[in-house]
Amino acid sequence: MKPNIAVIILAAGLGTRMKSNKAKVLHEIQGRPMVSYVVETARQVAGDNVIVVVGNQAEKVRQVVSENGNLLFAYQEKQLGTAHAVLCAVPHIPGPCSEVVILCGDVPLIRPKTVSRLIEDHVKAQRDISLLAVELENPFGYGRILLDSNNQLRGIIEEADATSEQKHIKLINSGIYCVNKGFLMRTLPQIRSNNAQGELYLTDIIEIGYIEKTTMGVMVGAEHREILGVNNWQDLQRVEAIMKTRMRIIS
Repeated sequence: MKPNIAVIILAAGLGTRMKSNKAKVLHEIQGRPMVSYVVETARQVAGDNVIVVVGNQAEKVRQVVSENGNLLFAYQEKQLGTAHAVLCAVPHIPGPCSEVVILCGDVPLIRPKTVSRLIEDHVKAQRDISLLAVELENPFGYGRILLDSNNQLRGIIEEADATSEQKHIKLINSGIYCVNKGFLMRTLPQIRSNNAQGELYLTDIIEIGYIEKTTMGVMVGAEHREILGVNNWQDLQRVEAIMKTRMRIIS
């Protein structure tokens, strides 16, 4: 547990592809709402410095995750993108925290040790932004990591905005970041919604950082299954099977 670390969990989305009246992050895996696994991981890393961004079925999500302990909450009234969600959480970041980890409430397989490795890598290299990446043989649907001619991180392009050439990139963004708080607060207001989805993408802070020649880097995770997101029932079943195997090994 690191006292200068805060974790923001994005848990406000509608999850329309689940075709359910239940908020996506409340769908269960092994009898527990998927967001509970993410909160558990966050608390192991940051203790009480965990901010959950709620929106869709906010009170129900708040009630469920509060069972995991003392948490902070931010309300995202309209789902205008990941950058907007983080912007809603920024005022709730405890003062002493200098670095901020961003997790997704629909990525329940992420382990505390992986998040801790990301933080350690980030702090050791004295970066403003570090992101967790993995290589996938089939990267469809994920944001691709763009590197320049010197193999330095220069941006992330979402599937909907990627060219046919960019869609062949196998190094993908997990959506999990460690960012210096000062940098985050300064760059978030600069993000614009000029993309195919008309949303404020958190990934745009990478492009801003590259233009400003800030220190950025990527940590490539060893286990790609940890960053699997749940967007539909097929994803839920796949993650359920992996979690079941993991719990069997632990027990």
